[in-house]
Amino acid sequence: MTSACSAGDGSLARARDKQLEERLDHAFSDPALLALALTHRSRAHEDGDAGHGNERLEFLGDAVLDLLVSELLMSAHPDVDEGILSRARAAAVNTHALAARARALGLDEYVRLGRGERRSGGAAKASILANVFEAVLGAIYLDGGLPAAMRLVDREFGADLRAAQAVVGDAKTKLQEWLQSRGEERPRYRAVEERGPAHAREFVVRVELADGTAEHGSGRSKRVAEQAAALALLNRLEPA
Repeated sequence: MTSACSAGDGSLARARDKQLEERLDHAFSDPALLALALTHRSRAHEDGDAGHGNERLEFLGDAVLDLLVSELLMSAHPDVDEGILSRARAAAVNTHALAARARALGLDEYVRLGRGERRSGGAAKASILANVFEAVLGAIYLDGGLPAAMRLVDREFGADLRAAQAVVGDAKTKLQEWLQSRGEERPRYRAVEERGPAHAREFVVRVELADGTAEHGSGRSKRVAEQAAALALLNRLEPA
């Protein structure tokens, strides 16, 4: 009877993992990697094997995520400098953003926590969910290489990273708030150049402060160019 129950539990666990593999769009050649990625250190400690939590896979997944998000941003925004790309990458992969991706994939249902961590609501904690997302990505990378990892990252982040807002955001509002908090006057925006053919026009905008501090930004519309200029000035006033 006991062995039959154990076999049933194992079959159920494998079926659940298969469902998750479908969500991840990756069938693991080594299912143990997925199981390890989902195992929080509290569960590993409870099982008497503290060295088999997902921290190492999280470490790897963090590096893989930075690499692939950087590649997507560079490809989508070839004219944007590294300072803006760094800020865009940081915004895309912050703890709350990753936790949201983890919830969308249902990782909160699959993460393996110790009893104490689960009772304290660990499956809802942003830090745990962000870490398990990175660990799962690390596991996919080890199991299927960069193409498999990129497939997940592109599906989860690609559309947002390719949008102009990924690199400029609402920088005008942020700049205005930054200036207001210091009692400074509003910045002035001025279109200084239009270039390129009619079907691919590019605008250059100058933003200037009352003390003469200024930066330039470019984009396919004046609005985007203004946002890019504001972000460039923010980067200058308050480096990342």
